[in-house]
Amino acid sequence: MKPNIHDVAKIAGVSSTTVSRVLNNRGYISEKTKEKVYKAMEEINYFPNDLARSLFNKRTNLIGLIIPNSSNPFFGELTFHIESICASLGYKLLLCNSLNRIDKEEKYLEMLIRNQVDGVVVVTYNRGILNYEMQNLSVVAIDHYLSKNIPVVGSDNYSGGKKATELLIMKGCQYIVHINGPIELQTPANLRRKAYEDVMKEQSRLPITYEVSPSQSHQEVISKLFDEHPEVDGIFASDDLIAASVIAESKKRGKEIPTQLKVVGYDGTEAVQVLLPELTTIQQPIDLIAKSAIDILLKQIEGEFNNFPLETYLPVKLLEGGTT
Repeated sequence: MKPNIHDVAKIAGVSSTTVSRVLNNRGYISEKTKEKVYKAMEEINYFPNDLARSLFNKRTNLIGLIIPNSSNPFFGELTFHIESICASLGYKLLLCNSLNRIDKEEKYLEMLIRNQVDGVVVVTYNRGILNYEMQNLSVVAIDHYLSKNIPVVGSDNYSGGKKATELLIMKGCQYIVHINGPIELQTPANLRRKAYEDVMKEQSRLPITYEVSPSQSHQEVISKLFDEHPEVDGIFASDDLIAASVIAESKKRGKEIPTQLKVVGYDGTEAVQVLLPELTTIQQPIDLIAKSAIDILLKQIEGEFNNFPLETYLPVKLLEGGTT
């Protein structure tokens, strides 16, 4: 039989109420008494019941995280930082990998609600599907608009798109194409495309964009781009995975980088920097995005609803490599 709080109290020579107060850090307890309780717990290998403590404290110390794909380097690194921050603050993280499927997101949300999470960090393309406000949840979105009342955190997408396009122009590219996700998705990442289009128009050039939908392969879209625009000599990809696919297709077609084609990506994760160190990219401050999201979420959990911005965009950095 598992040891319980009464067993701890008996060995420590105190009441069960005292043990409970030590575990929940309530009221004044002398250091000597605390030491006796912790020593008794260790002696009989007793671990506090988190569920019981959450009922007592009205907190579960659980945070949910819903992401589209944990195998994507950006989401993988974001998850790493969020989990590390949560752990340092005494929170456990429940990771939900939705694969962009609405049905999975709905089931995960139900699961998080059943587990009475204190809050949720969300990266979803399915705006309006998850009705967080109805569930009275504390929610922060990463780089996606969920509703006018849910705060969103991300990088300065417009600045990143501007830096990428201006670099390609400065490097002498005459035919620059941008590859991004579907424009109908309501996401701040669309500002990368907006910046590209604005810079191109300022230079009296025609913006050319290709969209990669979640159901399409990068290679399919990139192959079509090269077939339709063999003159292309500069490509700004909206993420590093697309940029990597551009480089692979260029090699297949014998198009030399950077002499015949220059490529700029977006994200700048540690994984891509290791595996593709030559890639010029716009680096997002992923650690700061994670920290800002958790800071805002905790303010919501504490009821400080007037003490955080609804939109937070953090500065990006140009990492120039061999692809430009």
